Amino acid sequence: MNVRIAMRTTLVAAGAAALFACSQSEPESAFAQSTRATTTASAVQSDAAKGAALKLVLAPTGNEARYRVREQLMGHDLPNDAVGETKSLAGSIAFDANGKVIREASKFTVDASSFVSDQDRRDGYVRRRLLEADSYPSVTLVPTEITGVKLPLPTSGSAPITMKADLTVRGVTHPTTWTGTASFANGGVSGKAATAFTFDDIQLDQPRVPVLLSVADTIKLEIDFNLVQQR
Repeated sequence: MNVRIAMRTTLVAAGAAALFACSQSEPESAFAQSTRATTTASAVQSDAAKGAALKLVLAPTGNEARYRVREQLMGHDLPNDAVGETKSLAGSIAFDANGKVIREASKFTVDASSFVSDQDRRDGYVRRRLLEADSYPSVTLVPTEITGVKLPLPTSGSAPITMKADLTVRGVTHPTTWTGTASFANGGVSGKAATAFTFDDIQLDQPRVPVLLSVADTIKLEIDFNLVQQR
């Protein structure tokens, strides 16, 4: 009887050890795969940037993103624009020798939790419920084509620009077209651009809260940018 108990104990211990070993190795394997994927993506972006004839990056100052949505508040006679703004932007855009955007080396990000309006309640709703910033911390914009900017960059003056870019909000990507004006000076580019789309385009529900009588279906996004050459 003692021999049988001993054998069973040995088998259970061996099985537990094997299970423990597997449970340890799986996270390490997953982490290694994730690390390899991140490293590969970074390498692709780095290689693409190396082939750029021109790379422009957002300067430390002079950049701002904002949303505008027409709303009718309870107790107000007229509708007004709900406006949220943020200066938490980062990113760059790269061009090849022909002046075409290098998609793999171009990307802008906005901190989804940083939009501030004139209403704290609105900001909390946008941050937690609309953008779900805890789960999707960034709004991203990937330029794919720009007209109005040619290489070499002008040393002065301004020009109308049109930019096509993939906008990703809360994990949903939607193609957008931005129009605006760019000014050229000291090797850099500054200006403004804007686009518009519907809540449905990016699979967002229109806000429904007690203080709101109505919210327009159109969302307007605006960007003030200040780009400098990366040397």
